[in-house]
Amino acid sequence: MDASLIPFGITFLSGASYGLTTVLIGQPFDTVKTRMQGMSSSSATKVLFELYGKEGIKGLYRGGLPLLIGGSVMRSAQFGVSAKTKELLEANKVPRYNFFNTLDSYVLLAGIAGGLGRAMVEIPTDFLKIRRQVARDLKEHISFHVIRRNFLDGSLVTFSRNTILFTSFIIYIDLSKQMCSAGLVPSFLCTSDSSGLTPFAKGAICANLAWITCWPFDVVKTQRQSGIYDTNTGSWNLLKENIKAGNMFRGLLPGLIRSSIANGTSMVVYETVHSYLSNYFKVQRKDVL
Repeated sequence: MDASLIPFGITFLSGASYGLTTVLIGQPFDTVKTRMQGMSSSSATKVLFELYGKEGIKGLYRGGLPLLIGGSVMRSAQFGVSAKTKELLEANKVPRYNFFNTLDSYVLLAGIAGGLGRAMVEIPTDFLKIRRQVARDLKEHISFHVIRRNFLDGSLVTFSRNTILFTSFIIYIDLSKQMCSAGLVPSFLCTSDSSGLTPFAKGAICANLAWITCWPFDVVKTQRQSGIYDTNTGSWNLLKENIKAGNMFRGLLPGLIRSSIANGTSMVVYETVHSYLSNYFKVQRKDVL
């Protein structure tokens, strides 16, 4: 095996562990969030109690199977592609800029590449997940004809959302490192050497900020993929309708609860797996986290 591929493979495996953890822990909140966005349900508690009362815990894990498979690959893609992009930029000595003495151009480009890599995997799997989550009945069948005709619905807005989401996530992590080093973050949130946030804080805080940054696009993506809204209505028109109706941040509360718990825990798992494998193979970390 080419030794240079080992750090890349470690990042992919660590990303897979992140994705699996996120689905196992965060899927119930994701289901509530998706039904609020896609079905214009009134409140998170109403969705939660109605779904649990009718279908039990199984109903809260609707759409979990495609996401369990796609989620691990999706996170592998976002972390792996971003790490490889940063490595290629450094190897080819691409000019590096530091915008406003804060934003590293390598971090920005790596985040964009990671977001696009994630979108390539997420478009088909998220379509299946959302269709299952918004179905009126848990036993409702999604025909192959529906999948074949509609799985690309919302693909453009998914690319946009994921690019903004993961780029923001990586930027917020990089900013948090600078702020911890400068003593601007409470010590209990930082690592012992103040080089950055603790794994749980990094996953929870930076992911929440990234989700807030791209939330209106997530609302539109869910509506496009749900099949409930007119497929002839474009993403831009849906965005304008949501702004007019005051629904730009519909489902944000369960989304942030899910993000805090799932991404915080997943980052702990990611760091544990990455550190263990890096030490085992005696290689230097090359991820962007």
